[in-house]
Amino acid sequence: MTFKQLNLSPALLNALPKSIIKPTDIQLLAIPDALAGQDILALAQTGSGKTLAFGLPVLQQIEQSIGKSTDKKNVQALVIVPTRELAQQVSEAFIQIATPLNINVAMLCGGVSQALQEQQINDGAQIIVATPGRLLDLLKQELLNTSEIKTLVLDEADRLLDMGFWPDIERIVTFLPAKLSNEPSASLAFPLETGKPRQTLLFSATLAPKLERLAHRLLTNPKRIEAHVANSVVSTVEEQLYLVNKGSKAKALQWLLTTNKWSQALVFISARDSADSFAKKLKKAGFNVAALHGEKDQKERQQTLQDFHNNKVNILIATDVLARGIDIDSLPVVINLDLPANAPVYVHRVGRTARAGNNGLAISLVSHGETKELEAIRELTNRALELKTLEEFPVTDKPASAESKRPPRDKKANRRTAKKKKSGGFKKPS
Repeated sequence: MTFKQLNLSPALLNALPKSIIKPTDIQLLAIPDALAGQDILALAQTGSGKTLAFGLPVLQQIEQSIGKSTDKKNVQALVIVPTRELAQQVSEAFIQIATPLNINVAMLCGGVSQALQEQQINDGAQIIVATPGRLLDLLKQELLNTSEIKTLVLDEADRLLDMGFWPDIERIVTFLPAKLSNEPSASLAFPLETGKPRQTLLFSATLAPKLERLAHRLLTNPKRIEAHVANSVVSTVEEQLYLVNKGSKAKALQWLLTTNKWSQALVFISARDSADSFAKKLKKAGFNVAALHGEKDQKERQQTLQDFHNNKVNILIATDVLARGIDIDSLPVVINLDLPANAPVYVHRVGRTARAGNNGLAISLVSHGETKELEAIRELTNRALELKTLEEFPVTDKPASAESKRPPRDKKANRRTAKKKKSGGFKKPS
């Protein structure tokens, strides 16, 4: 099926980049229902084309309303994402198609001048892509007219929940036009009036029971769409997991990079300090590497991302939050230097490779101390994820279970023994 068969307008079809040839699975499933005004709860893997799955219906709705009764300067669609980097990525995807249609897009997030963002709003932005914190600030200051908003999109809803943004989401909803609801508003954490319907589209790569419960408080009779099995990794990703000593991870990473000579590699790590430390070690070894984490200012983060996009940086070591905006179709490999404490994050991490239908490789270096995290990932994805070993890095660390089986040491006895040894040994009985 082609985009033309999805009942998209001629103007929108002409605005599509030439590189976008045919719809992905999630686009085929979501676009018709979104165009029909249906609320949607969609499971869409990272890299599956979900941005256009909600983006094209939003753009068509606005394109068809221009010149009618709607005030062109008012916001008509709101897209909420968990991080600044993802906001940048989604904004750029919108702008590429919106510009030929004379539709304006504004990005609202922290780390950027609020005055500049206010100016973008006042100049007339029909689409707002925002992170929750800055958006809520502007709403409280009554600097954003929400009266004409017809569509609310929550992108990467699982991360919005994991990162603690859901209370902000519920507060933001109270500023939007009312939506029709079959539930009495008293049962909700926020008031929903009966009146002008608002369409809500929720997209998530994973769907925990808690998220599903919360989602249904925002959605009205949603159409559930699953472009893949829940909590799964795309089939074009080859996953390799290797058991290594915790202290050998730096050398194992360097060996993998040297041996395979990938054009680019994205390395995930959980701690900010460790990201800088590993980056320094790789630089010393002659690699073209950069670190990306929340302690860096916004300008430096944007420049680092841009350098990685433009292949000026070959290896990027990033924390989870900052890696949301990395969207490179041909990224050959993702390496987990450690496993995430939150299992759904693993699905997001490996989803950075094998994008746009390409094949990709995801490698995880796992130590004995990460057994709990590995089991959680196996349970979530329903995959065996067999652990192998690297011949060059034999495992000498013992499993945590083996350590726990050792009899408890008598500290007092040890001190007595040490004291006697220091004094010359044990006295012989007389």
